[in-house]
Amino acid sequence: MDQADMGTAYPPAGLFRRLMAMFYDSLLLISALLVATAVVMMFTRGTLSYHNPFFKTFLFLICFSFYTWFWLHGGQTLGMRAWRLRVQGRNGRPVTIWQALLRFMLAIPSLALGGLGFFWMLVDRERMTLYDRYSESVIVVLPKQEKNRG
Repeated sequence: MDQADMGTAYPPAGLFRRLMAMFYDSLLLISALLVATAVVMMFTRGTLSYHNPFFKTFLFLICFSFYTWFWLHGGQTLGMRAWRLRVQGRNGRPVTIWQALLRFMLAIPSLALGGLGFFWMLVDRERMTLYDRYSESVIVVLPKQEKNRG
């Protein structure tokens, strides 16, 4: 399938841009997780155990909410915005909640297994990761904004 079949005139994102956007987003996500942990610690008066399954689920939901909210509201996390990237369906339309869920859930093992599912993009003709393929979504590079004249 070529770019015309993907419903977009934008090229697929390369490895460097994706990694840099992931780095930016990781800083923001860590901040959000620290704030969430601080709030939980206030309610538990500092007696919270990290091994508590409710706490782990809470942190997981924070991560999922972080990415999904951005993907569903403009297709860009803040890191993706800084690097002019956008996630969209292969047809060029915004991702659905189900695509976002599938993308997030498949990204976890893809990255956890030494990044194997992520680095798949290096051998893929369309530069898609495994979670791009299975979620029917793609990350594209947006053009630079022209400055207003006048």
